Amino acid sequence: MEITLPADRDRITIAILALGGQGGGVLADWILEVANRNGYDAQGTSVPGVAQRTGSTVYYIEMARRGVAGANHPDPVLALMPVPGDVDIVIASELMEAGRAILRGFVTEDRTTLIGSTHRIYAISEKSAPGDGLASSRRIVDAAKRRAARFIGFDMDEAAGKSGSVISSIMFGALAGSEALPFTREMFEEAIRHGGKAVEANLKGFATGMAQAQTAATEADAPAIAAPEPTTEAGRAIKARIEAMLPPAAQPLAIVGAARLMDYQDAAYAGLYLDRLAAIRALDDGTDDWRLTAEAARHLALWMAYEDTIRVADLKIRATRSARVAREVRLADGQLLSVTEFMHPRLQEICETLPGWVAAPILRSGWLRRRLETVFARGRHVETTRLRWFLMLRLVAAMRTRRRSTLRYAEEQERIEHWLDLAREAAAHDVRLAAEILSCQRLIKGYADTFERGLARFGTLMTAARSLAGRADAAQRLAALREAALKDEQGTALSACLSEAGLAA
Repeated sequence: MEITLPADRDRITIAILALGGQGGGVLADWILEVANRNGYDAQGTSVPGVAQRTGSTVYYIEMARRGVAGANHPDPVLALMPVPGDVDIVIASELMEAGRAILRGFVTEDRTTLIGSTHRIYAISEKSAPGDGLASSRRIVDAAKRRAARFIGFDMDEAAGKSGSVISSIMFGALAGSEALPFTREMFEEAIRHGGKAVEANLKGFATGMAQAQTAATEADAPAIAAPEPTTEAGRAIKARIEAMLPPAAQPLAIVGAARLMDYQDAAYAGLYLDRLAAIRALDDGTDDWRLTAEAARHLALWMAYEDTIRVADLKIRATRSARVAREVRLADGQLLSVTEFMHPRLQEICETLPGWVAAPILRSGWLRRRLETVFARGRHVETTRLRWFLMLRLVAAMRTRRRSTLRYAEEQERIEHWLDLAREAAAHDVRLAAEILSCQRLIKGYADTFERGLARFGTLMTAARSLAGRADAAQRLAALREAALKDEQGTALSACLSEAGLAA
């Protein structure tokens, strides 16, 4: 491969945007090495920042060709930071970093080759939002296609995992595959060898990145989740019941929901889910492509699989989780893995795991509750890879067979029935309002304080739904209230929306 840049491109500028731990500095060093060894004077700088996930750093590389005709100084003076509108190549280690580069003006449609990974590492603000706080991957990809002269995007994190390498070597390979620099493959590979660290693994990652860049698809959105195929007789019977009972639009959601509840509890619990779903389906007139039934299939499964101490313990010790952690830290043969969790179950969560006749008196007793709360006043660091803690969590997870006798189970089933009763009552005269009532379950998630805040707002919306019943704009008003409730933790937007609708805050 031999590439010749235009005569006016004897100077090349590159910006790398990477998060902490992704090897942005290593990537910058490789680029500097390949440039300085092959006819360019190159300089690299880095400016650390904050990305609300882990430290985000902008690495800037500027290179000037040696011996250019008309050059009047042997040592060019190179810039320390990228300038908007003056960047030839942008490399982003994650999709949101590509979006940041676009917003900062580093990407221009007449000049910039944008090379970006399409996977996401979510910001704290996205994960802690009351509702769906995730930024739109689709919008970033669309912007990348419009704003860059050329966009090369694929999931580099996944490629690194499959090749047994690191994302920095994938990005380096993608840079080579883009043919945006005047260097051969051998020149790139020699820079890796010169680094002297994990050479074979990095060369393998480089080859993977280069190959994928040359045939890269720039689709960041994941395909729709396919309904799982049942592997047991009970699962096959449930799937057959769903297909016979529900409209096609709701079947995939119901199959996923039933599978989730079988994993959460058992086949009988999934059967209860379908019984409840059948009662909603009987009231659905097909409005908006059976939206009422589809919303019930989604949100009923989510609520019935509520987070409790038993569920948390079960997830912490699963073999699939251990395997995932081992992959993420790239556990090598002969290495031992130690995982330490921070856990802080409150007295409330402990009591909710007990039978109601035991837990209720404890929670009602002022002096006993205050005394026991001091025992659970602080969190604990739990090394789940040690036998002692593993067995303790295994014991808690085994309480799944007794979940139906717990205080939390009784409370949640009562709440679910009240919610479904209200939806069924609304569906008799306003199917769209009933669908919005079911969608309000989005407020209920997490545990401890997060769960309690969401539940309080959910109660406010259910009261509002009763007040709105009979109004022509009831469904639209409740949808607006729900979105307002999901906007901020303080409830400011919800209060304003309630006032606008003429309802008491």
